[in-house]
Amino acid sequence: MLDIRFSSALKAMLFLAVAAEDEPAVLSSTYLAAGLGTNPSLIRKLLVPLLHAGLVESVKGRGGGTKLARPAEEITLAEIYRCSIGDKPVWACRPDGEVASCEVTANAAEYFTRLMTETEQAMLEVLERRTLADSVTELRQLGREPVCSTEH
Repeated sequence: MLDIRFSSALKAMLFLAVAAEDEPAVLSSTYLAAGLGTNPSLIRKLLVPLLHAGLVESVKGRGGGTKLARPAEEITLAEIYRCSIGDKPVWACRPDGEVASCEVTANAAEYFTRLMTETEQAMLEVLERRTLADSVTELRQLGREPVCSTEH
């Protein structure tokens, strides 16, 4: 099963980064849910780790919602990734059988763990080099025209 928490969190943060360029910079969970094609309660759950990490702020009251807690230039994609995924590894190793009956079964788990650690470190290095603002710029360079409303 594919884990879409990072891509969902990144898309929500992209919405918030674009909104931060204009007024109001606060987006409701209903607005974010429509953009992600899901329901507002799932969006609120998705935002909790981002809130705890200080990447977003919650605004209460009429017209309330969520906004970036820091400028998009100061938020890296690695931060968003770590918040959305937590301690879950990129891949999980296939469980070993009861008996290490050959060279493969005796060593595959340790090999895979090392490979996964190296791969995840490389991925995090790439994400650390990109900010949310960089991502908005890259997104705009793709050139597709929007077909949805931009109302907050």
